[in-house]
Amino acid sequence: MNCPLCDSKLKLKKNTQFYDCSTCFAIVKDEQLYIFPEEEKKHYEKHNNDVNNIGYQNFVSPVTEFVLQHQKASDKGLDFGAGTGPVISKILTDNQFSITQYDLYFEPIEERLNSKYDYIVCSEVWEHFQQPNKELIQLSKMLNKNGRLIVMTLLYANEIDFETWHYRLDITHVIIYRKKTMEYIAEKFNLELELITDRLIVFRTKNEL
Repeated sequence: MNCPLCDSKLKLKKNTQFYDCSTCFAIVKDEQLYIFPEEEKKHYEKHNNDVNNIGYQNFVSPVTEFVLQHQKASDKGLDFGAGTGPVISKILTDNQFSITQYDLYFEPIEERLNSKYDYIVCSEVWEHFQQPNKELIQLSKMLNKNGRLIVMTLLYANEIDFETWHYRLDITHVIIYRKKTMEYIAEKFNLELELITDRLIVFRTKNEL
């Protein structure tokens, strides 16, 4: 199996289910263990994503607070992978921001992928990418000059016990990133890595673009 992000041959096993890529430092699930789309959709439908739930709103607050502080209300935004409860879109819309949604299963409106955006938010989405290279090519092409790609996903660090980590145990999580993986992505896709924490990563298109 080759790494779906960098196409390197995967040789090193992280455990019985995941490979550890020595090129882009992603942790990649064995493709033979990927679940079928129908099963994946049913899994997402079980999520209780009530956009009015304060706990859910607080969960996505790293993303919404960043947008509210760094983008203008007139900027064009996309909530990519909005899911069954587009809470980020609700919060931003309530603050008079202009944002639309796309989701492979719940709002698959293809023409929205043909537009350009000032910012794209992806909350708890990237770890589901079975073809991350393809997805990231698409996302980077959809950004305007100085556009931002605002990502929320938990990053793996060596001090985390991988075997018991809840993020690994989700059957729909097929790729897990490290800080070094995000640095690799920034270089490969000609993006600036504007911010990186253990769960919020912000990329920005370079000025020359």
